[in-house]
Amino acid sequence: MRCSAAGRRIQIVRCLNVSQKWEECTFIVLDTERWSGQAGMEEDCMVGDVNLFLTDIEDPTVGEIEVMIAEPSCRGRGFGKETVLIMMFYGVTKLGITKFEAKIGQENEASICMFKKLHFQEVAVNRVFQEVTLRLDVNEQQRQWLLEQTNHVEEKTYSALNLQPHVSET
Repeated sequence: MRCSAAGRRIQIVRCLNVSQKWEECTFIVLDTERWSGQAGMEEDCMVGDVNLFLTDIEDPTVGEIEVMIAEPSCRGRGFGKETVLIMMFYGVTKLGITKFEAKIGQENEASICMFKKLHFQEVAVNRVFQEVTLRLDVNEQQRQWLLEQTNHVEEKTYSALNLQPHVSET
C-alpha cells in the first residue's frame, strides 16, 4: 500500500513489522521531484522515514512517533512535517491512536519546534539521555485539525500508483 500526498512532492511507502512485543509502522519518504527528473529506481528517491511504534501492550492507543529526513537537501522544506502529519493521520484513522509521544534529542531544535507546531506539548526532559519527550493527546478538536491538515492525502494500493519515471519527449 502507498499513501500519496496528491499534488505534493512526497510518496509514502508503508511497511508493517510485527513482533511479539510491539508493532512498528514505517513509512519511507520518496521525493517525487527526484523521481520525475530521472530514470532511476525508487531507492534513489528515498529521503527519509517516519516510524510509529506501538509498544504499550496494555494501551494500544499510544504511539511513539519519530521522523528522520536523512537527505540534507530536503531538510527544512516541509518533508518532515508533512510526513509526520500523514503518519498521525494513519495512526488515528487506521490504528485508533489517541496519544502520540515523540522523544527527540535536546540538541535537535528544528525537530522539537516542528512537533510543537503540530500541537505537541513538552512533558519531560531526560538529562541522562539528553532527550525531550513531547506528547499530543488527540481529542476531537485535534482530530478535526489533523483531518483538515491531511485532506489532500489519497491512499492507493501499490499496483494502482503510477510511479513511472517521467520521460521528456524531444
